[in-house]
Amino acid sequence: MADKIEKTPQEWKEILTPDQFEVCINKGTEPPFSGKYYKNKEKGTYKCVCCGEPLFTSDTKYDSGSGWPSFWQPLSDEKIEYISDSAYGMIRTEVNCKKCGAHLGHVFDDGPKPTNLRYCINSISLDLEKKDE
Repeated sequence: MADKIEKTPQEWKEILTPDQFEVCINKGTEPPFSGKYYKNKEKGTYKCVCCGEPLFTSDTKYDSGSGWPSFWQPLSDEKIEYISDSAYGMIRTEVNCKKCGAHLGHVFDDGPKPTNLRYCINSISLDLEKKDE
């Protein structure tokens, strides 16, 4: 992976919308069932909205019923940073873009086979590069 991208909060504010900044930099969460990719069925690659790093593909996206886009595996574990998160009285695993540190969502062990994982990702942290049919 190329060198990690590091920016100050002010630099991120200059390139992200306020909602993107709140989720990706302040580790917020978009409301369930509200994101633009929640029910999206288009084919392509989901990239980090902050740095453009390819993170997930539509081939591993599924409807988990959680209210957020869900994937059973990233393009590569090398693209994801895993951080223990004990906020809100729960123990979860936060997932961030390894290239720029943007908060994406969380991963849980209640997903489908073959991985049994559910990457529960905020739509606002992603950009879909549509695949030509």
